[in-house]
Amino acid sequence: MSHHKTILPAASGAGAQATTLGVMGGGQLGRMFVQAAQRLGYFTAVLDPDVASPAGLVSHVHVQTDYLDEQGLAQMLQRCAAVTTEFENVPAGALYTLGAHLPTAPGADSVAICQNRAAEKLHFRRCGVACAPHAVIETAEQLARVDDALLPGILKTMRLGYDGKGQMRVRTRDELAAAWGELGDTPCVLEKLLPLAFEVSVILARAANEDVVLLPVQRNLHREGVLAVTEVPAPGVSQTLAAQAGEAAARIAAGLNYIGVLCVEFFVLEDGTLVANEMAPRPHNSGHYSLDACDVSQFELQVRCMTGLPLTVPRLHSPAVMLNLLGDLWFDAQGRERTPPWAEVLALPGAHLHLYGKSGARHGRKMGHLTVTAATFEAARTVALEAAALLGLPAF
Repeated sequence: MSHHKTILPAASGAGAQATTLGVMGGGQLGRMFVQAAQRLGYFTAVLDPDVASPAGLVSHVHVQTDYLDEQGLAQMLQRCAAVTTEFENVPAGALYTLGAHLPTAPGADSVAICQNRAAEKLHFRRCGVACAPHAVIETAEQLARVDDALLPGILKTMRLGYDGKGQMRVRTRDELAAAWGELGDTPCVLEKLLPLAFEVSVILARAANEDVVLLPVQRNLHREGVLAVTEVPAPGVSQTLAAQAGEAAARIAAGLNYIGVLCVEFFVLEDGTLVANEMAPRPHNSGHYSLDACDVSQFELQVRCMTGLPLTVPRLHSPAVMLNLLGDLWFDAQGRERTPPWAEVLALPGAHLHLYGKSGARHGRKMGHLTVTAATFEAARTVALEAAALLGLPAF
């Protein structure tokens, strides 16, 4: 992003040429980015192949093509002053094409590293950040040479894995061989299973001038590999541990020469050690609470990074608990479709409901999130547990 300048929204008025910000990908992260950009006076363009993409439905322009479609990319180049991405599986090639002519935040190099688990772990180590002991498995010979000390472990596909997809737990060498076959003999990383206490994430924004601001550290609970609950301020996380996580995330971003919003997920081990798990080159599910609990959300920070506007340190004005709302909530125990009890949920104090405008509910599909804010963390947690009970979600 060397061709960097401050990209301001055009003054509204007759004949004013709108300043348009582009986003690759049309899911809920793109939708919330579009809404943040529009609030600051920008026009938006979304490139996504889905006619009913959540971001495309609320954007000024929806370029409905494949990510590598030449005409689609040409349209984005013609319309946009800068471009970002909303999920890491947008082909890095599309970002290289756009980045040759426009500011892209993040840059294609950063996204390419995040798309490859082996490259990601190598980057963590280069930055002096610990990660789980692991081995790369691309051939039958490498499979045969795997160190027994890495078992039991988790076998993860090297590319295109997220939300627990492309991952299998393995206890023995036989299970490892079977799992590799089941994943299609594709390049994988085997990670040693570590004694986890809990998981946290750090979301930062880094500007072209190398300014960095951090959201408060979040504590996350996953169910079946998908984020279920985020709690802020993170319970059980000391100021020292929070500072360590923030510094590690900032080193990882600096090592990439990163511009934009970056999430780094960490394991906190039973002995209190911090280990980097993975990173996402975009706003993150665990930061959605910032829309309601902080004075600057992760999506506004994304807009500011793209446009060269100043970054201000986000202030958590309300403790918060966020519940992820998956498509399962739209079905009763017999599998019949139903509408979740929104009226009862919204009767709770401090309940903020965000539904993403997706065309249909499916099991495991992210349909929205609910953030509960309160004057104290204990109060937020109490109400969030009431909301979970109303929705039929397990307690946490």
